Amino acid sequence: MARAGLAALLALGLAAPAMAAGDAAAGQAKAITCAACHGVDGNSLNPEWPSLAGQHESYTIKQLQAFKSGARQNVLMSGQAMALSDQDMADLAAYFAGQKPARKTADPALVEAGEQIYRGGNKETGAPACLACHGPDGLGNITAAWPQVSGQHATYTAAQLAAYRSGQRSTDGDTQIMRNVAARLTDDEIKAVASYIQGLQ
Repeated sequence: MARAGLAALLALGLAAPAMAAGDAAAGQAKAITCAACHGVDGNSLNPEWPSLAGQHESYTIKQLQAFKSGARQNVLMSGQAMALSDQDMADLAAYFAGQKPARKTADPALVEAGEQIYRGGNKETGAPACLACHGPDGLGNITAAWPQVSGQHATYTAAQLAAYRSGQRSTDGDTQIMRNVAARLTDDEIKAVASYIQGLQ
């Protein structure tokens, strides 16, 4: 009985598709079309578009898959992702993961309020601290596929928190963790924590 169970598990494991390994050099060549929005090295100049430099490969792949499937909606990105194969996504993710994020700063007037939300949450509304998932330095968690957020444009981060809060974005899956967190944040709190995240190094 044990051998039969082991055989079944091995068969399932062999049948499961393997994630394509990314080739950063190939990704650099493919990233030419990404540069207009995300920058040649993954550091976007427009604060409405995310910087991808240093982002975990697993997270970038997951988001590209979401754009391709329609689980995440964006006029520009949905069209771009539709043309990508699994190997393309892996190559792009490998390239951007190897790029160095540009240093940014937070608005000094918002640092105290932003740090409070990021590190301590809001006990009155039940909003948890951001560092619980994204870490004290905003580097995220590769194993859990939680993204690196440090140095991300405040404008982009605030827009994504607002999208989670409204339900427009739901790429947090069945846990709805980001939707639940964002639902407990006010506009001012979102603005402050987004600015604080932008200044994290």
